Amino acid sequence: MAKTRTHWVCQNCGRTAPREMGRCPGCGEWNTMVEVVEQPTAPAAGLPSVLGSEPRRLTEIEAEGLERLPLPLGEFARVLGGGVVPGSLILVAGDPGIGKSTLLLQTAGLTAGATGKPVLYVSGEESARQIKMRADRLSIRNENLFVVTETNLEVILRHAEQVQPLAMVVDSVQTVYSEELTSAAGSISQVRRAAARFQWWAKAEGVAVFLVGHVTKEGAIAGPKVLEHIVDTVLYLEGDRFHTYRLLRSTKNRFGATSEVGVFEMREQGMVEVPNPSEVFLAERMVNAPGSAIAVTMEGTRPLLVEIQALASHSSFGHPRRTANGVDFNRLLLITAVLSRRVGLKLYDQDVFANVIGGLQVGEPAADLAVAVAIGSSVRDRPVAADLAVIGEVGLSGEVRAVGQTTARLKEAAQLGFRRCLLPRRVRRSHEPLPEGIEAVPVRSVAEAVEKALVK
Repeated sequence: MAKTRTHWVCQNCGRTAPREMGRCPGCGEWNTMVEVVEQPTAPAAGLPSVLGSEPRRLTEIEAEGLERLPLPLGEFARVLGGGVVPGSLILVAGDPGIGKSTLLLQTAGLTAGATGKPVLYVSGEESARQIKMRADRLSIRNENLFVVTETNLEVILRHAEQVQPLAMVVDSVQTVYSEELTSAAGSISQVRRAAARFQWWAKAEGVAVFLVGHVTKEGAIAGPKVLEHIVDTVLYLEGDRFHTYRLLRSTKNRFGATSEVGVFEMREQGMVEVPNPSEVFLAERMVNAPGSAIAVTMEGTRPLLVEIQALASHSSFGHPRRTANGVDFNRLLLITAVLSRRVGLKLYDQDVFANVIGGLQVGEPAADLAVAVAIGSSVRDRPVAADLAVIGEVGLSGEVRAVGQTTARLKEAAQLGFRRCLLPRRVRRSHEPLPEGIEAVPVRSVAEAVEKALVK
């Protein structure tokens, strides 16, 4: 008779170890290794074979019947690549209270109403009455939307076979357990088994399955890293709880572009799409205020204009502070060092604060020059030109480096009324024509950019 097997698995990266360890040998994090006891099961308890496992010629395989299912929420469909692929397994993760359940319940109700086919919503955390209260608040009343509160994996699949839904939502995968395993719900083995069974069922039945995943304190999906490898698409719902805007970001998508972003606004009636987020983020901008610059960033294939504010204030301590909100802290240190050494700004006794308006997180280097210009504007107490947008990466030698997708960035800036754009000189020398209504201001160095951007 086979014996039970015990090993240790890191909750952060999924690295396994044969013995107990305080520090993970893979990611280096402390106190993330948990004990996993695998109980041997009968051969019938294993995962069924995927349909169509017999080798076939590629030219004989038909791709018909795999058209994307349209989603009534355009921003959600945009992130998925244009719609939901039948048989796909989609993981939606985010911080507690960020709006995952609201978004998926709203999507399920709209999809059931638009297609006229059943959609199953499985909840393991809320009762049916709680879901009904949320549905009434969201004005969701559809006879094709089925709700069940269940955590047993085998029972959930039986309900799904009975309803024959077009799509299914499982909220959340950490609450689902299988009777074939002895470990508790939420353990690594249970989460792995549930994800694998849902994957097989989705492929076999051609049903799109949405899994809600919890997020750890470090911002990673709770459970092993293998959970992200099993699913077809990984979506993160991001946003500041003190702001109403939410960003649905794609970090993995087998059927579309990665790093795509959809923007929503959390209101009383649910998640409301924001078709033009750049205009919304710039609505409360104070024109001709020192320390403010407009950066043109790319979120996936979408250009996005955001306001970056900076404030330099005299420090009362020997070590001045550097505070970054919405921009990478190490990038801020790099930019302040370049401004001190290459531009000549005296920042050794100045506290420098950088903030991205709207609770957004800007990570691409194309926003470096906008941060540098905003800091220079605050130090010299001179505003940046109101009709000027800024694009460029800052190098350690003080040069301004080119970035990609410049034409799309300039078109978005021109549509929002900007008449000039500060960009690297190398981009200006390219043969691509500039969009109508905007003038390029080429710069070679950060010092030149600060001088041309500030109003005299």
